[in-house]
Amino acid sequence: MAHLIVFSHLRWDFVFQRPQHLLTRMASTHPVLYVEEPVASEGKPWLEAIGVAPGVTVLRPHTSLQAKGFHAEQLRVMAPLLANYMAAQGVRESLAWFYTPMALPLLAVLHPSAVIYDCMDELSAFKGAPQTMRQLEQALLQQADVVFTGGVSLYEAKRSLNDHVHCQPSAVDVAHYAPSQLQADSPHAQHVATLQGHLTRPMLGYFGVIDERMNLPLVDAIAEAHPEWSIVMVGPVLKIDPDSLPRRHNIHWLGMQPYDRLPYLVRDWDVCLMPFALNEATQYISPTKTLEYLAAEKPVVSTAIRDVAVLYGDVVHIAHSKSQFIQSCEALLQTTAAQRDAQLPGASACVFCFSWDDTAKAMLDLVHQAVQRKRQRPVAAKVQRRSSSHSAHTAEPASTAKAD
Repeated sequence: MAHLIVFSHLRWDFVFQRPQHLLTRMASTHPVLYVEEPVASEGKPWLEAIGVAPGVTVLRPHTSLQAKGFHAEQLRVMAPLLANYMAAQGVRESLAWFYTPMALPLLAVLHPSAVIYDCMDELSAFKGAPQTMRQLEQALLQQADVVFTGGVSLYEAKRSLNDHVHCQPSAVDVAHYAPSQLQADSPHAQHVATLQGHLTRPMLGYFGVIDERMNLPLVDAIAEAHPEWSIVMVGPVLKIDPDSLPRRHNIHWLGMQPYDRLPYLVRDWDVCLMPFALNEATQYISPTKTLEYLAAEKPVVSTAIRDVAVLYGDVVHIAHSKSQFIQSCEALLQTTAAQRDAQLPGASACVFCFSWDDTAKAMLDLVHQAVQRKRQRPVAAKVQRRSSSHSAHTAEPASTAKAD
């Protein structure tokens, strides 16, 4: 089967999210080469190949250039590295899969059966986005044979820009988060006991990247309103000054934690939080953690992120102000065990509609359709040329006769 050549702005060993979930599943039929942004390294440029999962190899370029990310200067160095690697590995058939438009010029070294754009975020709206991002995305949308979006809002924004745009919201590995699957003797359980076992209840928590999309004043307001609550914030801090994080005795910043540890952290939380800001960077987001919280059988309170309200509004509490967010948390903490149990079937029904296995299969089916569609274009064009030629020949005598 064709190799998936994936270009991503996300490090594979960063937060385990949509790319990792999809590609580890697709690798069973399509070997994956996951091309990361370059890292600074002295000496001649070289390409590091790292096996990270069955069928998945991370390709990490090392260059001495100072330019960041998939900058044009870096791409000129990366192109021959990638071409040489693929030749050495005997990669003949490929599918080009993009998570970032910034890598689009590397398409020149490939001859893919199809070009895929998995648009999981509106990257041009993120803090520090390159100025050329929008232009390159327009070019990618024109060249892509199939486009996926990670949510409804992105689908509505992109569907008119390509004839083959499909909404494929992020999904969930239910078994990973299910409380019944957690093991008391797991090393993760022991580590979590050290991290948060000493905290007072109730415990309200968040996991995910902490950046410009986070409503830090809201986090501070929750902690201030209820100093008896423990607010647990799990995840790496990026693109914002760590000194800007609110510091109170009941806010606990635990940093980035492994994916396998997250279910054990969530198990101790009484309410799961989604305190996102409502700004340009969050206009199109569709947070994966929504389903993960629900799969962990926890109540969820979110700010009014549009995709959350549209997709999960029946089972997630949507707050439109700081006071409403705090009141929703208060109300959930006052519910009885019987009331919480009564809400589980609705959450479970929602969760089981979104499986990573099903999503990966559906996306691959659409990719295969795109490949077939692309292969049929030359045939259709040849038939059209023959038809036009035949029409010209048959029309000529009639034209002559008319002239006579």
